[in-house]
Amino acid sequence: MNIAILDREVQEFIRKNISKDIVEISLSKSPFQNVSSKELAEQIDSKKRSEIKLPLWYNTDYIYYPPKIAIEQCSSEATAKYKATLISGESVIDLTGGFGVDACLFSKQAKHVVHCEINKELSEVSNYNASVLGVDTTYITTNGIEHLKTINEVFDTVYVDPSRRISSRKVFLLKDCEPDVVCNKDLLLERSLRLIVKTAPLLDIQSTVKELGEVSQVHVLSMKNECKEVLYIIDRAFSESDPPIICAMLNDAGNLTFEFKLSEEKTFHLDSYSEPLKYMYEPDVALLKAGCFKLITSYFNVKKIHQHTHLYTSEELNGNFPGRQFKIIEFESYSAFLKQQTFTKANIICRNFPISPENIRKKLKIRDGGNEYLLFCRGSKNELLAVHCERIL
Repeated sequence: MNIAILDREVQEFIRKNISKDIVEISLSKSPFQNVSSKELAEQIDSKKRSEIKLPLWYNTDYIYYPPKIAIEQCSSEATAKYKATLISGESVIDLTGGFGVDACLFSKQAKHVVHCEINKELSEVSNYNASVLGVDTTYITTNGIEHLKTINEVFDTVYVDPSRRISSRKVFLLKDCEPDVVCNKDLLLERSLRLIVKTAPLLDIQSTVKELGEVSQVHVLSMKNECKEVLYIIDRAFSESDPPIICAMLNDAGNLTFEFKLSEEKTFHLDSYSEPLKYMYEPDVALLKAGCFKLITSYFNVKKIHQHTHLYTSEELNGNFPGRQFKIIEFESYSAFLKQQTFTKANIICRNFPISPENIRKKLKIRDGGNEYLLFCRGSKNELLAVHCERIL
């Protein structure tokens, strides 16, 4: 850490230049003797990236920001708040602490929180910011797994967020992430009553449940229809061969959750599909990631368009449906649409359709945006459809 960055004049410069071009700042001469242009640009860039993702940090004076990669990789404040509701007991250890967002929110629920981070500077930055935010947490610069091996303490909750990038390449199995949770599971459960493992959305849920074994809950988190992370909970005193999956859709108005089991989804039978009726629904990405495609027809009284088309329809509007809702203006076959289409601007969505939205825009010369929505999909008779809609929610 360069403590000169925390001088009042430097902090004022960062605030005043928050909207300036980062490249321009980095190439300009620094007005401060002990702070380089590169450091100023880095602080401004990371602060700017925190405005939506980390509003508590962004709106707090004298926060020290790490390089942008740490901001990109850390949990959002919203997901960290949700995870804080999942911790059990009064003692928590975060084995892969990073910028400290999760540990900060954990400390609002638990009395004793330990933050482990192998990167010395990131550990120092997180420790310093905790003091600014009034967070009472213990910060240790160490490898979290190795730290567990050296102590006898049992925590109520152990939290770990394995890295999905090894030597700059993405990995797709939990055992290939760092730290290796699968290999170290016995140790993790010896040191905890509850283990929470965070993974990126790209890891397959069923495969990860099999890898971990004894999973008691799975939580799929989304924000603004973007899947952010998947959490696997293992409780030492309880295991479930068919764990409940909780789809948590986080938003400013309040979190919406939907719970189901994969066995229920697998055995649920749909005997028919429907052509578009008056309303169309596109499920939130959390449900799609969780693999809930059939059960929602029963829960929300909607009909599915096609076995592999994850769009739903109803004659009466169901305002509680978890996802985007549309009122259908008209629909027709894709071939008929091509003969008479007059759209110059529209939002295009393709589901189970052989042509991508980009190629449709290019082919039909339709610009993106506006208030019109065109949904292209495969219908109940396996035909290609074009559905003209207006967005309700």
